Amino acid sequence: MFTIYLLQAKSTSSGFGGFQFIFLGLMILVFWMFFIRPQAKRAKNQKKFIEDLGKGEKIVTIAGIHGTINKVNDDGTLSIEISPGSYLKIEKSAISMDWTAALNKPTVTDKK
Repeated sequence: MFTIYLLQAKSTSSGFGGFQFIFLGLMILVFWMFFIRPQAKRAKNQKKFIEDLGKGEKIVTIAGIHGTINKVNDDGTLSIEISPGSYLKIEKSAISMDWTAALNKPTVTDKK
């Protein structure tokens, strides 16, 4: 009674399948080189910096507080002196950078 006809497109293989895989692989490689690798390198350097902290080093926290390390505790905290006689207890993960790195960091007013 009812007849259904299915139309199929002719398969045209032009040989560009391999090129698409190579192009996809190159895109992944470029993404890894410019985004993933530098971020992993920065994270590794930050972890090493935090592990090597010791008494007397001048640091800056992620909140922008400048201080000198007074005591390194075993539980992952630090006691920093922010002014003579004023101490804060902070986590090691709250440390952003070395004080000298913060002083040399360019600001908005330094742009030409």
